[in-house]
Amino acid sequence: MEFSAKQLTEHLNGELDGDPEVKVSSVAKIESAKAGTLTFYGNPKYEEYFYTTKASVVLIDNSFKPSSKVSCTLIRVDDVYQAIASVLDLFASLKSSRRKGRSCRAVVSWRSKIGRGSYVGAGAVIEKGAKIGKGCQIYPLAFVGQNVIIGDNTILYSGVKIYSDCIVGKECIIHSNAVIGADGFGFAPLPDGSYKKIQQTGNVIIEENCEIGANTTIDRASIGSTIIRRGVKLDNLIQIAHNSEIGENTVIAAQTGISGSVKIGRNCMFGGQVGLSGHISIANNTSIGAQAGIMSSIKEEGRSLLGSPAMDAKEYLRAYSIFRKLHKR
Repeated sequence: MEFSAKQLTEHLNGELDGDPEVKVSSVAKIESAKAGTLTFYGNPKYEEYFYTTKASVVLIDNSFKPSSKVSCTLIRVDDVYQAIASVLDLFASLKSSRRKGRSCRAVVSWRSKIGRGSYVGAGAVIEKGAKIGKGCQIYPLAFVGQNVIIGDNTILYSGVKIYSDCIVGKECIIHSNAVIGADGFGFAPLPDGSYKKIQQTGNVIIEENCEIGANTTIDRASIGSTIIRRGVKLDNLIQIAHNSEIGENTVIAAQTGISGSVKIGRNCMFGGQVGLSGHISIANNTSIGAQAGIMSSIKEEGRSLLGSPAMDAKEYLRAYSIFRKLHKR
């Protein structure tokens, strides 16, 4: 499927600068784009490629003023990252249509309910009491345990495991081999040095419009619920322990580990390999850099933190400028 620059400009409500009839059939990186592709420029680090790219159409912010003339057609938009996300959605919608129907090789309890227009792939298992909403996509080899509730239009990719009694909201995406609702890490020490398992009787609640990355694990609560609020985006290989709560629209990068009973606020951003101690709280709009270690609660909203143990990002950078030179003294 091809789109003309004019069609894309109208779709994005942008401003066209160049040939309105030039056509593109795919999206490419600015440094490797070829004729017939669309790309975008938003990061100043890639400015040199803006003037040499072979792309037919380039998305740019309204605020950017090229220092020299370019041969490609430009589409100016208010926010280039939102625009490229919209274009990628457009191309993706053409490549993949939602499936319908149930494979004869799926194992579906007669005591479960599956909404109209949903798909259940080969080898998927849906146990008794489960309720699957309308238009869901349950890919091959996914497992949905007893009494699980899944909202409309949610996608479970191959290998996803959702343990009993968990709840997943509508419009969620859970990627391959994620595990939702495994037991939390709860053991009581005994006098002889061994440990007695503490039964994990709660569940996991994932609200609407969340995305859970591949191989991410979210443990069920010991009592009550582990809660992922609406709009949360979790990368691959994240561990969220029992009874934690992640605030709405928070984004967390890969290999982050969140200990038990942690409460994270709204609109937070965590880099990769961040570690949080148990039973602490993180204020709204907190940003934490990669590999930071958080050992106590963050009470002030809007802070940026770096280091392990973490400190204010500006303080860390000042300290780093000193200790990186200590070996020379």
